[in-house]
Amino acid sequence: MQVPRLHPETIEEVKQRADIVDVISGRVVLRKRGKEFVGLCPFHDEKSPSFTVSPGKQMYYCFGCGAGGNAFKFLMELEKRPFSEVVLELAKNYQVPVKTVEPEHRQELQRQISLREQLYEISALTANFYEHALRQTQGEEPLAYLKSERQLSEETIQQFQLGYAPQGWEALYSYLVEQKNYPAQLVEQAGLIVPRKNGGSGYYDRFRNRIMIPIRDTQGRVIGFGGRALGDEQPKYLNSPETELFDKGKTLFALDTAKTAISKADRAVVVEGYFDAIALHAAGISNAVASLGTALSLNQVRQLLRYTDSKQIILNFDADKAGTQAAERAIGEIEKLAYQGEVQLRVLNIPDGKDADEYLKTYSPEQYRELLENAPLWLDWQLQQMLVNQDLKQADTSQQVTKKIINLLTNITDDNQLAHYLQKCAEILSKGDFRLTKMIAENLLNQVVSDWAKRQSQDESLTMPLLIRNKLKPNKQYKKQRASGENKNSKSTLSAVARSLLEEAEAQLLQIYLHCPEYRQDVREAIEARDLQFSLSHHRFLWHQIVNSEILHKMSLQVAPSELILKLQDSFIEYPNQLNQISHLFHLNEFSERNVYRAPLVIRSALACIEQIISMKRRRIALNMWEKAKAASSGEEAIEYHQLFCAEQEWLKELERLRQVNFYDLTSVPWG
Repeated sequence: MQVPRLHPETIEEVKQRADIVDVISGRVVLRKRGKEFVGLCPFHDEKSPSFTVSPGKQMYYCFGCGAGGNAFKFLMELEKRPFSEVVLELAKNYQVPVKTVEPEHRQELQRQISLREQLYEISALTANFYEHALRQTQGEEPLAYLKSERQLSEETIQQFQLGYAPQGWEALYSYLVEQKNYPAQLVEQAGLIVPRKNGGSGYYDRFRNRIMIPIRDTQGRVIGFGGRALGDEQPKYLNSPETELFDKGKTLFALDTAKTAISKADRAVVVEGYFDAIALHAAGISNAVASLGTALSLNQVRQLLRYTDSKQIILNFDADKAGTQAAERAIGEIEKLAYQGEVQLRVLNIPDGKDADEYLKTYSPEQYRELLENAPLWLDWQLQQMLVNQDLKQADTSQQVTKKIINLLTNITDDNQLAHYLQKCAEILSKGDFRLTKMIAENLLNQVVSDWAKRQSQDESLTMPLLIRNKLKPNKQYKKQRASGENKNSKSTLSAVARSLLEEAEAQLLQIYLHCPEYRQDVREAIEARDLQFSLSHHRFLWHQIVNSEILHKMSLQVAPSELILKLQDSFIEYPNQLNQISHLFHLNEFSERNVYRAPLVIRSALACIEQIISMKRRRIALNMWEKAKAASSGEEAIEYHQLFCAEQEWLKELERLRQVNFYDLTSVPWG
């Protein structure tokens, strides 16, 4: 129903009573730093905390993305909810009487505030209903199952509010609709009852004769259920359908009770099933969550990453074929984050194909913790999977395994990681003959370089490891060909050259910004005027850190280079890989000192170079579309794309002129 207008007195009282630290700490792990609190921003991905909450000002602000406001705005932005719903929720939490502008609406509003509130209420009542049913005569068998077969204590059963859905077709329907007088349509929206088919009227219970496991959101509110069949009914596990409250792809079972433990242990354990997570919590391993039987989604991973600084996630899926496939599906969803080092992903397969629940029935929690400590990194686990039942002495088998290994190596973007796995894979493929290891490692590297060259010919913006970039640098012969215009047949080399030019131009701009305070405003205005962005990830990351440091430390654009660079070096302590890629920009050599003296020319040339590369991409696209339109006999489109092509051609000539340094330039700007 539509929420009536709330009285300003209610809004003001909620604002006074709702402490912003209390509100935000329910969604973000906050740590006290001086008079304020800091944490990882929930509005954008980040590795180090830039999200600050001020109890004195009752405001939050993120130095990374600029998000800021009061408690109302935080909940509105985070949960995508309207203002009135947020005020009502806080009014309920802080026991503020609700007044409306129209007094006649007040009683109705307090009875049923909103659809979501009603669904929360129905879900909570249903959990109590199932919990009560477990303690009745009809619940003796399921209770015995939980205590004997699952070996769960009374304390654990109560902690997770486990219950039982009676065998009858309308037990819950009768309770909620006939006794509690909730509209059947509303109970259906909660995913608890299903309309009868084949022309029949009425509803029947979705869950029947099942162990019931409430699923909660991070605030501990029941949003759905998982039901485990007691008989032979299929499916064995049945989840609530998607509802206003419950989205399976965005929910992790037991995260509400695990989030504090995840933060304390600085890692999360992800298992497949409800009872795996429950067994781990019962054993004192409380940093465990379950993925509700689906592939781990990016949304679920990002939820977990909010609670761990090390970004460590351990997947503990079953070691059987289905569990291995589930692990591979989960990796498939998040491998990009893992390759980039944004997730420290490990995979644990328990010996003898056991799941966590089975393992803890025989072994101690300490032995399980030892397995967690020794869980291999996901790349090592993938290598293990490639080698299962493979005889590398057979030529065809060795060739197939090598292809898989090259594909895996090509996706690694971290230099140290790539060097490590090149050596490790070479040792595996050499089959213990260490005389061959070096040769095989070089061969693997050459094939990875070849794959990168193909990739970059299709996407010049890709960020490749330094190890690969050095291999792809144009040799002297190519430079001679380029000077004489004889290099038309090497598309991949051209792509490498474009990237090399882009890297040099971006580096020059950043170096001038770092070392020339008097030209910082010029660089900023030029970038903003042209709507340019740094294309290479390590340059983009450095620019982001520069802007953050200037805001965080309230530095003016005229701050001394040494002070700015010192702050940046401190901020890069947690990012050694990125620091390796940009640390040379913090220092001046003979060549870069010369660039500093003629900064205006270098800024002009660098910007023109960056725009040239962008324009060349647009020209190539226009040419391709022009040719396609001609082939399809589409006259008007062909003319339009030809005009675009010609316009880019003319613009490239102008940019080339701006890149060049003439006699007037040399006389107007000091050369050194």
